[in-house]
Amino acid sequence: MVGIDMSKFEDCNINDDLKADLERIGFVEMTAVQEQAMSPALDGKDLIIRSKTGSGKTAAYLVPILNMIGRGRKPRALVVLPTRELAIQVNGVAERLGRRSRIRSTVIYGGSSMARQIESLERGTDIIVGTPGRILDLHDRGFLDLSAIRYFVLDEADVMLDMGFIDDIRKIMSFLNEEKQTFILSATMPEQIVEMASDFMHDPTTIMVDSDEVTVKEIDHYYTITKRNRKLQALQNYLKTYGPQKTIIFSRTKAGTKMVCDFLLNKGYNAVMINGDMSQSQREKAMYLFRNRVEYLVATNVAARGIDIRDVTDIINFDLPDDPKVYVHRVGRTARLGSDGRAFSIVEENQKDAVRQIERMARVSLRQIRMQD
Repeated sequence: MVGIDMSKFEDCNINDDLKADLERIGFVEMTAVQEQAMSPALDGKDLIIRSKTGSGKTAAYLVPILNMIGRGRKPRALVVLPTRELAIQVNGVAERLGRRSRIRSTVIYGGSSMARQIESLERGTDIIVGTPGRILDLHDRGFLDLSAIRYFVLDEADVMLDMGFIDDIRKIMSFLNEEKQTFILSATMPEQIVEMASDFMHDPTTIMVDSDEVTVKEIDHYYTITKRNRKLQALQNYLKTYGPQKTIIFSRTKAGTKMVCDFLLNKGYNAVMINGDMSQSQREKAMYLFRNRVEYLVATNVAARGIDIRDVTDIINFDLPDDPKVYVHRVGRTARLGSDGRAFSIVEENQKDAVRQIERMARVSLRQIRMQD
């Protein structure tokens, strides 16, 4: 590859149908992780990719897989993700990139009709995108044949670990043929992930691009200090003053998401919420509205896992998280792929030390602003 400009997809050694679909959906210039992953992935190497969410890592594995997979009678690629929302998003990308080459992709996840997913599998598919529990359930019931899998992707591996899926992942991997290409992607690399990689991968190529520290440094950080009973007023003042566009507002509790969402709706703002008390259909409807029509999404940290929306302009911490790492993960949902981002935190009077901890851990400066009534 020496002397060849590999910064654009059109310069990669991939088929013309895939290039056309990439161009159609606006994927022209490769991100850093895509550029580093493309050549070894196309050469069939196992890859360990450490890269933040929003760096373009989904295309870093989907493009090589879609280029190599071809049509078949059984699924030959399996992509495992921790949440339903993320599985739906990745499957959507796979469908758009496989349109001209007619590569079929099916998404499977819990909380939705198993009969419909079985029907989709029986019609035939080339790529399975799903969550661990539903993958195991359909496999154990005999509806999901993993015998022909040649490409295996474990995305958001550290989130899988945090959510207690590590044993399910090992069980899934035990069903797969040893002669496969494996991709493991994670924002961090805990010891258990490294150990699993050594057990199931063959001489993997390791790519490390973009840490959380880089993410937060690309964002403008603000905070205000207020009394607990003035937090809603501080939120409204921020919205009036800064006019954020596509915004995720984090609340610590499920009751908090309802309180904040109701407040915004009563003030005339377009807002939806997601939390653990909602059904899957309710969550999917809320996410559809947020992507296409609504400006503000109010969410708990757990419910927001796996949300990957490229045009989020602002992150608002209605409740400041206790753990600085949670702050970093929250605000990392803005400033995607080089775009601008802004983070605003509403800090109660007894939480000033938490601001200093975030600044020390993330190596950023949070600028205090006063939200006047």
